[in-house]
Amino acid sequence: MIGIDYTPAYEQGGGIGRYVRELVAALTFVDRHSPYRLFVAGARSNRLPPPPGENFTWKPTPLTPRWLARLWHRARIPIPVETITGKVQLFHATDFVLPPTLPGTRTLLTVHDLSFVRVPETASPSLKAYLDVVVPRSVRRADFILADSQATKDDLVALYKTPPEKIAVLLSGVDARFHPVRDPVVLSTIRKRHGVGDAPYIFSVGTVQPRKNYGRLIQALAQLHQTGSDIHLVIAGGRGWLEDPIYDSIRQTGMQSFVHFIGFADEADLPGLYSGAVCVALPSLYEGFGLPVLEAMACGTPVVTSNISSLPEVAGDAALTIDPYDVEALTNALQRLIHDETLRQRLITLGQQRARLFTWEAAARQLHQTYTRLLEQ
Repeated sequence: MIGIDYTPAYEQGGGIGRYVRELVAALTFVDRHSPYRLFVAGARSNRLPPPPGENFTWKPTPLTPRWLARLWHRARIPIPVETITGKVQLFHATDFVLPPTLPGTRTLLTVHDLSFVRVPETASPSLKAYLDVVVPRSVRRADFILADSQATKDDLVALYKTPPEKIAVLLSGVDARFHPVRDPVVLSTIRKRHGVGDAPYIFSVGTVQPRKNYGRLIQALAQLHQTGSDIHLVIAGGRGWLEDPIYDSIRQTGMQSFVHFIGFADEADLPGLYSGAVCVALPSLYEGFGLPVLEAMACGTPVVTSNISSLPEVAGDAALTIDPYDVEALTNALQRLIHDETLRQRLITLGQQRARLFTWEAAARQLHQTYTRLLEQ
């Protein structure tokens, strides 16, 4: 019996939520026999859909993640997660933090990134203070750790002195629904749904927070307009934290009519939003993986991204990479992707080839092998 924390998939529309949803969905095809219990905080049974597979069972609790954090990690009340899931042989914590478990339960922890350590100025101070305590403690307690990238594994070793043999890299995949959308009616419908006009646009995906580097991206957009471009910027992602400087940069550059925050986009609309863009920009200051890079590539849209953290590892030679602190470099890269058709076509071809290397099925097979190995130890 294996327990998996499905809470991020239930409550988060962003990257970690999508990661857990996709991974569990692929696992239902890889393993149709082992019994799984999906722990969901802040949910009730009558509000959940049918389980994703016949061998999967919901184990919800109306206690919210916030309340469980208070009980488990602030008050340090050792109520085991098995109180909710029932007895399991292995529990997989999918979102940085490991809850209390019964003695003898094997534990697996996924750490997506250590951005709150590497770029602390981009983190909410209260969240950083919490993570600085509970993540290292969870890393020490876990029997084994999954990192989203080699960059994250390297950070775990360097910053927390975690033994390398205790960590494996589990790369994300790209769902088959991410492919080029060329039907003009479909593209027009998606644009209208999200309030995006007919003008050409740069697309970016991610929560509105400092780590995504939207302030510098907006400055680059303003520089493009100074050269006569009329291109817009469309940002898909929920509201985050420390947002005011981002909105200030829009006012200071006069880009109010050219920057569109559309909130969380329905996952069914993302392929069309990627496909309709002139290019995708992900100039993050840190990413544990950077799934939008691959999704854009799969949709046949050229990408500019950062040359730090995991992003070069993900992009390979199929994107333009820049110093995310250098607005001029970002502006020049965007200009090249907008105007150099030969470069565009080369990156589109390379990007589609690269995206095919990353599949959720492969990730789920590796995850299943990890479960099996831990249960055999």
